[in-house]
Amino acid sequence: MAFAMDDIVLRSVAKWPDVPDVYGWLSLDRRGNWRIKDEKIGNAALRDFIGRNYQPDARGCWYFQNGPQRVFVALAYTPLVLHFEGAAIFDHCGRPFLPEQTYLDDEGSVLMAGKSGIGLLDDRDLAAYADRAQGLTVMPSGAVQGRFGFVTNPSS
Repeated sequence: MAFAMDDIVLRSVAKWPDVPDVYGWLSLDRRGNWRIKDEKIGNAALRDFIGRNYQPDARGCWYFQNGPQRVFVALAYTPLVLHFEGAAIFDHCGRPFLPEQTYLDDEGSVLMAGKSGIGLLDDRDLAAYADRAQGLTVMPSGAVQGRFGFVTNPSS
């Protein structure tokens, strides 16, 4: 899966290739909110910039490319959080999401897998999805990270 990055970010990576990575600073909660430490990021322009430059590395660690620096993201559950806009599904970065498989975990959360990865359906959209949630494959929540190849708490 390939995600596009802002041109300014690509230029800065080329200009300063050896900037150290950052861990333990940025997180994604179960409702798709970016957080610096425990503070929810309220600035819409910053949220959008992070979302446009958010992607996984080869290890399955998700990061935000902040100019020349990778800022790794601690995940509350999955790397994507999904929500409905009308009948369409979008991830927390505003990208359209096309589910190929849907699961129910042992805690009652709905997970959807697609080409861009695995996402948790925002709990505020569970009621809207309930009519379609028949016969879902149940998956233990502890198995999701390994099954879909992502890392919830990246480290160097």
